[in-house]
Amino acid sequence: MTGDDDKRWVFGLCADWCGVCKEWRAAFDAAAASHRLDRFAWVDIEDEDDLVGDVDIETFPTLLVGRGARVLFFGPILPAPDLLARLLASLDGSGSSSAPPEAAALLQRLVSAQL
Repeated sequence: MTGDDDKRWVFGLCADWCGVCKEWRAAFDAAAASHRLDRFAWVDIEDEDDLVGDVDIETFPTLLVGRGARVLFFGPILPAPDLLARLLASLDGSGSSSAPPEAAALLQRLVSAQL
């Protein structure tokens, strides 16, 4: 992979009605500003239900982090800026992800939509 394929995607999967998500949005945006080599996208799962498909997001906020076709992290995260920073620092891509297969398909749909 070269160029834009090397960039890591960080998708914040939330819902507009979720108060925790609304409060966490500022921290997510601040992380985007401090991680300029990554691409960040906020995804309202109800507005983008055609992209989310059958993937069940049970807890908010949920993150989907990937590079290329590889899911690096998929799951809920406590809405704490320092936790997000540590998580992103720990995801160098060398480990294995225990994400379900549908997470990889979701990653590809979201990246293809260039949210």
